[in-house]
Amino acid sequence: MRKTLERSVRFGGLLEMMYIVSNGSISKRRIKVLQVGESSFRAYCYLRKSKRTFTIDNVLALVPVIDRESRVI
Repeated sequence: MRKTLERSVRFGGLLEMMYIVSNGSISKRRIKVLQVGESSFRAYCYLRKSKRTFTIDNVLALVPVIDRESRVI
């Protein structure tokens, strides 16, 4: 998990994240990781449209967002 976060900071890619929120529910978010700490990380959350701090232990899954260009012929 940590390697994916650090790679995202280095290359600036977007991630889809499944996350356990503080009330126990599961949230799906699109994020851009800004900084990784020991137990948490800062990211821009496109759902909330703001910078947020997330706990690494609450992350269930991280998947890189791949944008594909469509060709018009």
